[in-house]
Amino acid sequence: MITDKFELREDTPVVAFIGVGSNLGDSEAFVRAGINELRRSKGITLLDTSPFFRSKPFQASGEDYINAVIKIKSLLNPDDLLSTLQFIENQNGRKRSTLNAPRTLDLDLIFFGHSQIDSPRLKIPHPRWRERAFVLLPLHCIAPEWVSDEMLKNVQNQEIVQVE
Repeated sequence: MITDKFELREDTPVVAFIGVGSNLGDSEAFVRAGINELRRSKGITLLDTSPFFRSKPFQASGEDYINAVIKIKSLLNPDDLLSTLQFIENQNGRKRSTLNAPRTLDLDLIFFGHSQIDSPRLKIPHPRWRERAFVLLPLHCIAPEWVSDEMLKNVQNQEIVQVE
């Protein structure tokens, strides 16, 4: 696992939220595989998993997505966590052909504690998390304090249903 290459933090673990999605192949299996691989990664403890949701692509094309949000504790710094997410995506056949192309697995770092990061490689909080029902609804299930009624109202026209 790639996390074996990273130096773990000595201080308190940071709570982070990760959006998980897929719309190629057996999407539900890819989402489960991504979550399980994160669960097995050194320096990461899975705290909670939202129900799965099926949604139409938003600002993208392709088949419907299966989405979830997970809550973790991380001893990795944000950059190393992002590298771990991208490694797991690649191990699951993720191809980065075009922006918002269909994908086997998408792992987006939404929050890393209350950090605000704006680098060329990483932006936290995720810049579009408030615009996407496929982030807000699953996040609301496991961390309602992060999602207001107004945010939910703003995405109510996006097609999404809970599947589990």
